[in-house]
Amino acid sequence: MPHEPLLTLDLPGIPKIKSGKVREVYDLGDSLLFVATDRISAFDCIMPNGIPQKGEVLTRISHFWFDLTGDWLPNHRLLTASEPLPERLAPFANKLAGRSMIVRKTTPLPIECVVRGYLAGSGWKEYQRSGTVCGIRLPAGLSESSELPEPIFTPATKAETGHDENIPFERAVELVGADVAERARHLSVRLYTFARAFARERGILIADTKFEFGLLDDGRLILIDEVLTPDSSRFWPAAGFATGRGQPSFDKQFVRDYLETLDWDKTPPAPALPESVVSHTRDKYLEAYRLLTGQPL
Repeated sequence: MPHEPLLTLDLPGIPKIKSGKVREVYDLGDSLLFVATDRISAFDCIMPNGIPQKGEVLTRISHFWFDLTGDWLPNHRLLTASEPLPERLAPFANKLAGRSMIVRKTTPLPIECVVRGYLAGSGWKEYQRSGTVCGIRLPAGLSESSELPEPIFTPATKAETGHDENIPFERAVELVGADVAERARHLSVRLYTFARAFARERGILIADTKFEFGLLDDGRLILIDEVLTPDSSRFWPAAGFATGRGQPSFDKQFVRDYLETLDWDKTPPAPALPESVVSHTRDKYLEAYRLLTGQPL
């Protein structure tokens, strides 16, 4: 393997304020430093070994979308991928290269802004039961992986542990207020629609995705966190797409499929991934980057 995965990160003198499943967040005073590690989780457990370059793929794809949409959708990024890091971070440049982003501080909305354009995952399961997705009535006769007549906004609560919980739009209004909920819905659907058309021309179908938004002190709503990556979205290869079945994907589904073959109860400690699974998963992330951007990483 040409790259060693980055699983842990210590930046002496830079206070860490959050360590998530993948990302480390540091406080720079008037801004935040986001660093995407190469950790990978499945079934809410972090695997003991990571996927080399995964964090770089996630960060660079987010930069790519911010570059494409920043003129009409404000985001939290303060430095582009080509701008040098601040001097205080220079000693850590090798660790941070390609996988870090300096962003403005916001008050994050307490909801995930999910947009679905195809019938998959929990949405497909609900549709089979009730003909709805997150309570939204859909036409009869759709099959697994069907493209929906139009994208639907299906917000979810943010869970510190375990899975996010789908909520109706009316509950989102109760959590963030009608004005903010309407703006978040409008921007989410607009961004998904733009990205879906862009990616489709490059051989990727974006089945669904989740966005996060934050409020600035002046009340402006801006896009935050990672955006339209294989971790925050369901990316399918357009080649070979057919409804009536599940689709192969560019994300960690290969890891989940492998874990399903094991006698493991899906509680920590998670088993180590074999080299073949690591290598295949890395190739999927790199392929998603290459197709989207037109450039190899």
